[in-house]
Order: sequence, then structure tokens, then C-alpha cells
Amino acid sequence: MIKHDDLIKRPEYWLETIQNEIFRQVTTYLKDNNLTQTHFSKQLGVSKGYVSQVMKGEFNYTLKKLIELSLAVGKVPVIVFKPMDEIILTENE
Repeated sequence: MIKHDDLIKRPEYWLETIQNEIFRQVTTYLKDNNLTQTHFSKQLGVSKGYVSQVMKGEFNYTLKKLIELSLAVGKVPVIVFKPMDEIILTENE
């Protein structure tokens, strides 16, 4: 079994973590807005296949490079999903 300290040093861990979070965020958005993947793809102006890839975690492998570089310098990337309104309010204060 891999120790937690070793696991968090692996790019694959962070790639999967981010992909899982993106999946959760998209799934919640679709549910909250009563959208299908097809409707969502039209809203984004992308193919249904692209949305399917996002949902399967098969997208933007340049993200892996970001993770590898971050780990190489002793850092971990942290992505926080916040409501757009919260960000706008913070910037305007």
C-alpha cells in the first residue's frame, strides 16, 4: 500500500483529483440547471464528444504537465471552484 505522503507526490493523483472535481462540478451544474450533456455542449459551443470526454476525465492532458511541474518545485496545484458572484463581489470591494 502506498503511503499518503508518497501518493500526493504523484502527478496521476493530482490529475485524477482535479478531473474528479471537474466531473463533480459539471454534474452538479447540469443537475441544477436541468441540462443534458448535449444541451451543455451547445451552451459551450463545443461538440457533445468533448463534454463526454470531460465527464470521463479524458481531456486536456496539458494539465498533467502543470501538475508535474508543480510537484517538481515542491508545490501542489489547488483549484477552488467558487460561484462567479462571489469572485465578482470580492474584486469590486
